[in-house]
Amino acid sequence: MKIVSWNINSVRFRIDIVEQFLREVQPDVLCLQETKVVDADFPAEMFRSLGYDHILLHGQRMHHGVAIVSRVPIVEDDRLDWQANREARHLGARLPNGVRIENVYVPAGGDIPDRELNPKFGQKLDFVERMTQWSSALTVPTILTGDFNIAPLPSDVWSHKALLKVVSHTPIEVEALDRLKNSNDWVDLGRQFHPAPARLHTWWSYRSPDWTKNDRGRRLDHMWATGDVAAAATSHIVHEPCRSWLKPSDHVPIMTEFAW
Repeated sequence: MKIVSWNINSVRFRIDIVEQFLREVQPDVLCLQETKVVDADFPAEMFRSLGYDHILLHGQRMHHGVAIVSRVPIVEDDRLDWQANREARHLGARLPNGVRIENVYVPAGGDIPDRELNPKFGQKLDFVERMTQWSSALTVPTILTGDFNIAPLPSDVWSHKALLKVVSHTPIEVEALDRLKNSNDWVDLGRQFHPAPARLHTWWSYRSPDWTKNDRGRRLDHMWATGDVAAAATSHIVHEPCRSWLKPSDHVPIMTEFAW
């Protein structure tokens, strides 16, 4: 089973590359973040035309919204408000084998890494703390995936030194994500198959005129699994070429394959 996570940065605007990806890669489950569309306007017809008949939505205008589309039956499990303001940033589902998939879009946190000067940064830290509380009580096989908006390791960014004070790689964010990871027996599947310090970027800013030349990337997108699920993982791929497709997202899809 191939499970993919992708911050698509507007599913309607980028529907052509979503279709291209589905035709070429043929994942079984696709978790989308930042869909930027209410449920009624989600472009479900394209997905169904390719056999993705099982569609779960938690939509919202502007910069939020998550969705899970699948070729195998899935059952909606929960929509947790880790942001505590009803932003659509989480959607959970159960696979036929009982494994849960939790699709999450952690807020970016603004530009200043100080909760007193920048409330958005405080919201981000509180979001991760609520996830940690949830994780601590988790007792079922689970995949946690999505745009975490944190690059935790020095090798997860193009320059550890240059980004230490840049939101997404500050020590306080890394410590918060480490607490989340240590709150259960989570396995970082990206680093399981591509151990640090291997380069493993999933995001490149639109501000760079040539992302391939500068390669100033960060690993903001992650797929974790509880130990029992991670044992079934056979590969993890970052589909980097998608960053060069027509009208790309600034994120690329990540995919883990499981042998169940």
